[in-house]
Amino acid sequence: MTAMTIPVRFLTRIVVVACLACVCLLAQATLSAQGFKWWMDEEFIRELGLTQEQTDSLEEVFQAALPSLRLQMRALDHAEDRFERLVADADDEAVMDHVAVLESARAELNKTRTIMLLRMRKVLTAEQRLSMTALQQKRDRERVRRGRP
Repeated sequence: MTAMTIPVRFLTRIVVVACLACVCLLAQATLSAQGFKWWMDEEFIRELGLTQEQTDSLEEVFQAALPSLRLQMRALDHAEDRFERLVADADDEAVMDHVAVLESARAELNKTRTIMLLRMRKVLTAEQRLSMTALQQKRDRERVRRGRP
């Protein structure tokens, strides 16, 4: 090996480990976002003035997306597991080849989630969407204040 090869390999490993950390954080954030049924939360129902028809419609949108979300989450989990094994084996070429698979799995999950959220948005009135943004910002501030990301 030349002196130039070692730093490049080392840098590649650092990039891969950083990508892995980002993968874990994004997957956790995605799961958290999917796990909170805000349309069933009393505070959100009250603050947004959701009708029973709206909560029913929101639940229908969620239930329709759930099978795809679960399938895509399993695919992402599988891709992350494979990625971790490749990193542990220190096979830089295989790791870099797998990055596309991993990012594709993440993109599909995020795309399905985004489509679901857009469909949910259509159930709300313009005023409710504004109130929703304010409620989400309030919750985010409270989470940060409590030291949670």
